[in-house]
Amino acid sequence: MINEIINLMAECLEKEPGELKATDEFREYEEWDSLAYLSVIAKIDEDYHLVIPRDEFQKIRTIEDLANYLENK
Repeated sequence: MINEIINLMAECLEKEPGELKATDEFREYEEWDSLAYLSVIAKIDEDYHLVIPRDEFQKIRTIEDLANYLENK
């Protein structure tokens, strides 16, 4: 699951998957902005049929946190 989420984040941030680590706080990436946020939310909805409420998404800090959240839903 973590590799899937790294690939998803890499696609949305227009980075190579090898540039991302599970423990990275994705909001600290230079490429992270409102468009990246919308891309991630849309991709999760498309791939996992899950809408993450904004307040819950704000609690997710790392790529690993995001993967864990999706695994538990």
